[in-house]
Parts: sequence; C-alpha cells; structure tokens
Amino acid sequence: MKAIVYRCYGSPDVLKLEDIARPSPADNRMLVQSARRLVNPLDWHYMRGEPYLMRAGAGIGVPDNIHMGVDFAGTVVSVGKDVTRFKPGDAVFGGKGGAFGEYVSVAEKGSVAMKPANVTFEQARSGRSPLSPLCRPCATKGKFSRGRRC
Repeated sequence: MKAIVYRCYGSPDVLKLEDIARPSPADNRMLVQSARRLVNPLDWHYMRGEPYLMRAGAGIGVPDNIHMGVDFAGTVVSVGKDVTRFKPGDAVFGGKGGAFGEYVSVAEKGSVAMKPANVTFEQARSGRSPLSPLCRPCATKGKFSRGRRC
C-alpha cells in the first residue's frame, strides 16, 4: 500500500510517499481503508519531534513508528476474530497512528466510532481534533449540521 512515512524528525521534507506492507489486524483489531485523512497540529509535532518531551513516547533520536498521520475516516475492510462492535463495510472515523496510509489497523476499543449516516467521510474526519475534545460526543450523536461547530 502507499503511505506517507517519516524516518527522522524535521521539516515537511522528511515526509516520503512509499510502498509499505499493508497492516494485518490482530484478533482484537480491524483493518480500515482510509477514505479521508486530516492533518492536524499533532501531526506537525510528531513530524518535528517537538516539543522534545514528545520524543519520550515517539522515539528519542528517530521515530519508533514510521507511519504518519492520526485522524482518519473510512470503511472497515476486515476484522479480527475478537472484534464484535464493527463488521466489514461499516463506515468509521477516529484517530490512530498511520492514518496517512491507504489502510490503518485500529483496535476495536481504540479511538474509533461509527460514522453517523448523515455525515460524509470528509465531515467525520474533520470533526476530530486534539484541539476540540468535545467533538466526539457531538459526532457520535450524529448532530452535525452545516456551519455547526462542536
């Protein structure tokens, strides 16, 4: 699959589009084909490795995980044997490292929710941001409307 990756910290020049292995979900995970992605401030901080405190969890000298991107919206392609809340074909959105790839492996109990039927993939992926923690209840209740903000 194609994915945006980074192998060192720095400016946007460190981002590369590469062919990498498609993730295969474990028993408690699902594979989501990403339809929309959102660049948010958290992605910038991961790419830069700043503030330096972030490197304690992301890798001191170089990133531990080369996969870039956090926010996504897409369709469940396959599920592990222990996944019960989601099934292939479900439209979902959420946050998980590696969202800038064609596919992302997400834990069932991770930061993922069903996309409300009245919300497009584009609206769903933009409704989640580390700067707006109140958006999740808004989005999961399906109360999005044109011009409304969480």
